[in-house]
Amino acid sequence: MKNIGIYVKQKHPYAVNVAREVAAWLEKQHFRVFFEEGVAVAMGREGFSATTLPRKVDLIIVLGGDGTLISVARAVDELQVPILGVNLGRLGFLAEVTLADLYKVLEKVVKGEFSVSSRMRLEAVVWREGREVSRFRVLNDVVINKGALARIIDMEAWVNGAYLTTFRADGLIVSTPTGSTAYNLAAGGPIISPELHCLVISPICPHMLTNRPLIVSDDAVIRIRVQFRDDDVAFTADGQVGIPLQGGDEVEIRKARIGTLLVKSPSKEYFEVLRKKLLWGEQQETPC
Repeated sequence: MKNIGIYVKQKHPYAVNVAREVAAWLEKQHFRVFFEEGVAVAMGREGFSATTLPRKVDLIIVLGGDGTLISVARAVDELQVPILGVNLGRLGFLAEVTLADLYKVLEKVVKGEFSVSSRMRLEAVVWREGREVSRFRVLNDVVINKGALARIIDMEAWVNGAYLTTFRADGLIVSTPTGSTAYNLAAGGPIISPELHCLVISPICPHMLTNRPLIVSDDAVIRIRVQFRDDDVAFTADGQVGIPLQGGDEVEIRKARIGTLLVKSPSKEYFEVLRKKLLWGEQQETPC
């Protein structure tokens, strides 16, 4: 490992300073440091586009939070460059290394003393009248949802070609285990350990109380056909990119061929992060 890339959360108040300090530390260890162009401008250094940088490095450090890491994972795509997420705020599910632990972790990483977690991604294709109009690869989830004033959407769902049901709801989430702690959790879906090989389908505010979240195998091919007229309905990938949908559009979702590699924190396990993030075991104040 010789080349290391750095991405930062652009609007974070001190992310650039942290990036400058990390780069100086790495260069003292004789590593070449490459910067994403946004932070490079602020530092007066040469920068590379978000999608070009992963092709030049052996490891990527993300200074920010889970949202920043997810966007970087999308830029890395199928290149299999390990990503070390450093959370500059509260503890994250993905960016689990804290600023206080950063250099202790880096000391191990630069010696090659680290392990990675391979996280499943999804590939989603939007079809319109039999023609592919968009394709996305995502780490967390894909979501079909309606605008604030739109009516309930009818979403016909098939799994491996077999008709499942027609969800009548405000929307639908298809999530990886990694994404199960994101929108899926807020919608009442289950938390799934990232090592499990499955997907979860969760309706958003379903019209029928019997429409519940459903877990399927990760080799399942899920197909959703949306039915609506004159409404504002959108497809979003990882909550960051997407397109508006038209009535009759179909969304086909399956496991992506290649996942995302996340560097594990040597001092934290997944369930410890989960426990701290969700405040499990914390004593709750009882109102008088």
